[in-house]
Amino acid sequence: MKRLLFLLAAVILFSSHDMYLKLDTFFLQPNTSANIQLFNGTFDKSENAIARNRMADVSMIGNGNRSKVDTTQWSDQDNTTVLSFTTGEAGTWVAGVSTLARNIEMEAKAFNDYLVHDGVVDMLEWRTNNDMLDQDAVEKYSKHVKTIFQVGETRTDDWQTALGYPIEFVPLSNPYDLHAGDQLKVKLLWQDEPLANQLIYVDSDQSIHSHGDEHGHQHGDKDDHKHTDEAGHQHGDKDDHKHTDEAGHQHGDKDDHKHTDEAGHQHGDEDDHKHPDEAGHQHGDEDDHKHTDEAGHQHGDEDDHEHDDEAKEEHHHASAAEYRTDANGEFAFKVASDGIWNLRTIYLTSSDEPGNTHESNWATLTFEVDHGQEHTHAEEGHDHAHEANPGIPGYAYWGGSLLLIASLFFVFLKNAKSE
Repeated sequence: MKRLLFLLAAVILFSSHDMYLKLDTFFLQPNTSANIQLFNGTFDKSENAIARNRMADVSMIGNGNRSKVDTTQWSDQDNTTVLSFTTGEAGTWVAGVSTLARNIEMEAKAFNDYLVHDGVVDMLEWRTNNDMLDQDAVEKYSKHVKTIFQVGETRTDDWQTALGYPIEFVPLSNPYDLHAGDQLKVKLLWQDEPLANQLIYVDSDQSIHSHGDEHGHQHGDKDDHKHTDEAGHQHGDKDDHKHTDEAGHQHGDKDDHKHTDEAGHQHGDEDDHKHPDEAGHQHGDEDDHKHTDEAGHQHGDEDDHEHDDEAKEEHHHASAAEYRTDANGEFAFKVASDGIWNLRTIYLTSSDEPGNTHESNWATLTFEVDHGQEHTHAEEGHDHAHEANPGIPGYAYWGGSLLLIASLFFVFLKNAKSE
């Protein structure tokens, strides 16, 4: 019976639960109504809402002031938690959410698979080198997420504010001064101190990255996949993988793209993705999602969390580029395209706390670069507003075109009658 429950938990529950703050657009107008969405799942899909009592801190920072967000401003929309607020004065704003810690128990195989699945390769390597792969785990975990958004045109220095979360990303320049092709340097703090040699994943909603440096990542057999650039970035079979430009890389149709590594983990068709291990693992909101097995492992309330087919979960981070922080806790990456960018990391360590074997702290940061916003480059002498003809108002252009067509039509009729 216990084995059956573990198998059922594996099929239903095994999914990554990163947490992100997202906006439909990160470019807002001053003193207007807006929403920030709290995703708990992947960057593309929220699997469950977050209970208010899980939120240790919710802060909004703008124009040098930090304010706490009232819990009444939150609401649940399907599986997403939504913060409704009114923007303030023009400036570069920051919002952050930090959650209280929860515990999760996993059998050894489930824990190892989670390390592969979420890219926590340092702990996996340590367990491998120390013959610990057969050891079960009790992990204490919490999540700390930030977003930076622009209100109006005025740039302010609030983007560099550290919120004092256990772990957090702090950019070293304003993301809203960036254009596609620029580099952004970021510092990672752990307990307010630089965190060195930490693995970071960087991705965007365009899934396009610069591969002209040493930070590329690899999947599959290099003989099966080639890029026209100089990067050592490889993915599976070239026949199943599409790239639409030279500067970056796109993950085509999800049905045509699979990655298999030595741990037996495959990124491909959602229908083909299963984790047949003996223990389920989910870093979600335990207050909103409960599944109890004979080992006493609980994940929230089933009534608040529906799984159409969790075994089909798609892994957004498969397309992410990998970086390591240096001795100062810093790393830099090329913002290869306009779009919404996200940074993520999981700092997982062994724990001496009674009852726990490990502790993890998850951090993400989101921001947007241009992404179709009207933006004039003085040095280039052009803007990106798509008018029918530069210098001619759209209504005049189209009105004149219709008038010309009508005139030609009547001339044609007149000539036809005279013949």
